[in-house]
Amino acid sequence: MEPLTTDHVQQALDAHRWDVRIRTFAESTATSALAASVLGCDLGQIAKSICFLVEDQPVLVVASGDQQVDDRKIAAALNVSRKRVKFAKADECLRVWGFPPGSVPPLGHRTPMKHTFLDQMLRRYDVIYAAGGSAHSLFPLTLAQLEQATRGQWLDVARISEPS
Repeated sequence: MEPLTTDHVQQALDAHRWDVRIRTFAESTATSALAASVLGCDLGQIAKSICFLVEDQPVLVVASGDQQVDDRKIAAALNVSRKRVKFAKADECLRVWGFPPGSVPPLGHRTPMKHTFLDQMLRRYDVIYAAGGSAHSLFPLTLAQLEQATRGQWLDVARISEPS
């Protein structure tokens, strides 16, 4: 199955009539750390799209780049057991979302999302940066734009670090 492209994501952005443009970089932006380094922004400003399958239904979590997602919180929000919450594999990301891991944007997916959760930790920032459909592209969004584009629900999804 062919992956969707940055053009697909730009079309999804344009449908909202925002003046938001995807930027392409020579360097990889496939991880939150790489993206923050390329942009020179806080790691937490990177909005990483984490793909889950919950009872075979796609669930997207847009998380702050400096946080790990706690699948127990996703399970609780959906009222299912933790065993039902599975990280999507690379081929599933491509088939369901249309993009390989490291390039999944928060909008413009191949399959409409029934559930999208937005990490409360993103609220620390006025502007966040999301993957633009390739491992070398990013675009800025305000929190209001993120919420409107995804119709997502704000949720505390961050894993609490255990003291060592």
